[in-house]
Amino acid sequence: MKPEITKPNSEWKKLLTDEQYHIAREKGTEPPFTGKYYNSKEKGIYKCLCCGNELFSSEAKFDSGSGWPSYFAPVSENSVKLLPDYSLGMERVEVVCSSCNAHLGHVFKDGPKPSGLRYCINSAVLDLSKDNK
Repeated sequence: MKPEITKPNSEWKKLLTDEQYHIAREKGTEPPFTGKYYNSKEKGIYKCLCCGNELFSSEAKFDSGSGWPSYFAPVSENSVKLLPDYSLGMERVEVVCSSCNAHLGHVFKDGPKPSGLRYCINSAVLDLSKDNK
């Protein structure tokens, strides 16, 4: 885990595209089946686009059929933070980067073994560091 990163919104707006800013800083989401990583089979580590914090391994990625990249576990328990989310009239668990607090997506209890969890994450806030082996 990297040290906590804080920047004013004006700085994030300069560093991110409109879509990335909307998702990462305004808790938006990309349409299903449109993100560059939802169907990716490439090996590597998915990092936070905003700060480079390592979030998920391709080894934990699975096809959930949801239209978003899905993982059964983060790289480490310190990679992400889980927060209650009561928006849209429902109770969910938001997933944010533990380093810069970027909104990544949500986690659900309908994933595969071993965790039984499905981290449903927006491609727009991920950057794949490819495994060149």
